[in-house]
Amino acid sequence: MEFTYQPGQTPLDPDEKEGLKPKHVSTQGELNEWEQLNIIKGARWAQRQLKHDILDDVFLRELHKRMFSETWTWAGTYRKSDKNIGCDWRQVSTRVRNLLENTRYQVELQVMPPDELAARFHHQLVLIHPFPNGNGRCCRLITDLMLRKMGQEPFSWGGGGYASLLSQSELRAEYLAALRAADQGDIAPLLAFARK
Repeated sequence: MEFTYQPGQTPLDPDEKEGLKPKHVSTQGELNEWEQLNIIKGARWAQRQLKHDILDDVFLRELHKRMFSETWTWAGTYRKSDKNIGCDWRQVSTRVRNLLENTRYQVELQVMPPDELAARFHHQLVLIHPFPNGNGRCCRLITDLMLRKMGQEPFSWGGGGYASLLSQSELRAEYLAALRAADQGDIAPLLAFARK
């Protein structure tokens, strides 16, 4: 089983690769297609959950599980290894809970405009990188759900939507550049990309 990762994708360690459920998948293209079908089902489930508290650790893990449960045995489980991005894996759970609690507080107090709050939340969640894989897609979807709960339109994510920026290399490069700018304290490119 050989997967070729594009720049910005999180490589899987051997244990995570063993967690692949569909045994017929052998290329990155096949994996992307299989995951996309699973993500659509997860997104449909998520749209029916807006009456619940989505800024919750249990909800985030359930969302990831719904998006990837037909693809990975570890779907909905925080990562147990370090990656090329993200905090130390032993800090993931605590950092996610802190981010969700802080964001809930910021939403309640309306400490900044909704788009800025959502973009900053998205950036921080991607930076934590809670799951072995699927972080960008899951983080974009939960950000869109948060915007809906605040009575706002979801982000367009550069026209690529929350589901996938995998196959659109120029769009993906722009998204990654916007995240890197946010790493340096400049949220403006991510805000612009999100509403592009």
